[in-house]
Amino acid sequence: MGKIEPRAARKNRHARVRARLSGTIDRPRLCVFRSLSHIYAQIIDDSSGHTLACASTLDQEVKGEANGRNKSGKAELVGSLMAKRALEQGITQVVFDRGGYKYHGRVKALAEAARQGGLKF
Repeated sequence: MGKIEPRAARKNRHARVRARLSGTIDRPRLCVFRSLSHIYAQIIDDSSGHTLACASTLDQEVKGEANGRNKSGKAELVGSLMAKRALEQGITQVVFDRGGYKYHGRVKALAEAARQGGLKF
């Protein structure tokens, strides 16, 4: 038996979480994806399969402010932008999907910034 590759292990963890967690129109899912240099967040309605709002470190609004910040600082900017865009669409409550990552570091920074921005989860 060989060791499971880290990406495959994350996919398995995410599948376990997704088996119990689903976004509805009343409470969509806030999904986080983290790459080595960027972080992405989406608010998804799983009943229709549509993305309602999204934000990432590649957005122009974040890029301008991100200079000189570490990765967690950039994740905070993405979280607050995500909350702002969600509130513009009338979304106040979400289900948080950490994507198989530990609730730690960048994922935690994004979640707490989204909470401070007005999202409830």
